[in-house]
Amino acid sequence: MNDLALLLTPEGRALLDEVRDTAPADELAVATRLRRDHPAELVSAALGQARLRQRAAAKFGAADAGRMFFTPNGVEQSTRTTVATYRAERLGSLGVTSVADLCCGIGGDAIALARAGIRVLAVDRDPATAAVARANAEALGLGGLIEVREADVTEVDTAGYDGVFVDPARRGGRAGGAARSASARGGGRAAGGRIFDPEAYSPPLSWAVEAARRAPHAALKVAPGIPHEVVPADAEAEWISDGGDVKEAVLWFGTGTPGAVRATLLPGPRTLLGRKLPDPPARPVGRYLYEPDGAVIRAHLVAEVAEEVGGGLIDPTIAYVTADALRPTPYTSAYEITDQLPFNVKKLKALLRERGVGTLTVKKRGSAVEPEELRKKVRPQGPNAATVFLTRVAGAPTMLVGRPA
Repeated sequence: MNDLALLLTPEGRALLDEVRDTAPADELAVATRLRRDHPAELVSAALGQARLRQRAAAKFGAADAGRMFFTPNGVEQSTRTTVATYRAERLGSLGVTSVADLCCGIGGDAIALARAGIRVLAVDRDPATAAVARANAEALGLGGLIEVREADVTEVDTAGYDGVFVDPARRGGRAGGAARSASARGGGRAAGGRIFDPEAYSPPLSWAVEAARRAPHAALKVAPGIPHEVVPADAEAEWISDGGDVKEAVLWFGTGTPGAVRATLLPGPRTLLGRKLPDPPARPVGRYLYEPDGAVIRAHLVAEVAEEVGGGLIDPTIAYVTADALRPTPYTSAYEITDQLPFNVKKLKALLRERGVGTLTVKKRGSAVEPEELRKKVRPQGPNAATVFLTRVAGAPTMLVGRPA
């Protein structure tokens, strides 16, 4: 909070502008020069903030990131703007005009909601995080639509809002919105700090679900690996990917489609709705291999994709679809398969040498072999490119070689 207060002064703002484009390698020299005319604490704060802004540009865009304020956790854990904008627009399409944003963090979702014309109460229990969220709302000219409140979200009355959005803390290092932090609960956390047990979120998923049910409309951001069996029956579950990377799952309430499952791909958006199809049958590898988007796989909608392309699975346990015909769909990447080999590094190396393959993309599903390990062993050389899939076909370790269709 002290760093933020320094940066919000006229001297701090001017210094932020001066160090905006400082490269990491130049920081020491720049700091030495600036400390002749500015307090050392302010110089350190400005350079640290410049570094965070540079990192945040990938999520928020250079224009917004260059005006916003960040914490290290805020950069790491905040929602990418494209995803936050999609969610905000969907809430707006439901007729939502006001949202209680619980566990608001540095305000990324509140900003997207406000830009969609929605009035926002943004709540976080951590004083420093709430202060950053407030500064960001002002920096982007959205202070009139965003009220930031430092409070325990479990004690906030949301009755005056027609929408609730909850983004519980899923890492031990993030403050979250409830007084009893996830780290205090003990279990459910991986070695790196990420929390997998939904009841170890802060606040727990069960509390967030009850808060959602009290509102006309609600969206709960959860980890994309959430087990399907813990999704409430009265919620719609949506998995979202951006540029091919799965970013999150959202549990929606008040959409009129309880129990629905969807996978949404950004940019677009393109949405695949589940139709509760049975698992597709396994079949021999055909001319084409389809790799479903990660959101499709997480949403358990591989059967819907297989029906679209007229294909089946290469193995009952592997989410690769194969077919004899090319039927492009935005929900998969398609490859033309030229060779099918039992797993054998020497045979693959000989094949790649014969084809003059120097650029090799290695993908795997159902294989313990690491792509980099294989690439070192085959040492591809030549002017051509190929993709090899390390997988299983009818239970047997197999290599499929091909190229994008």
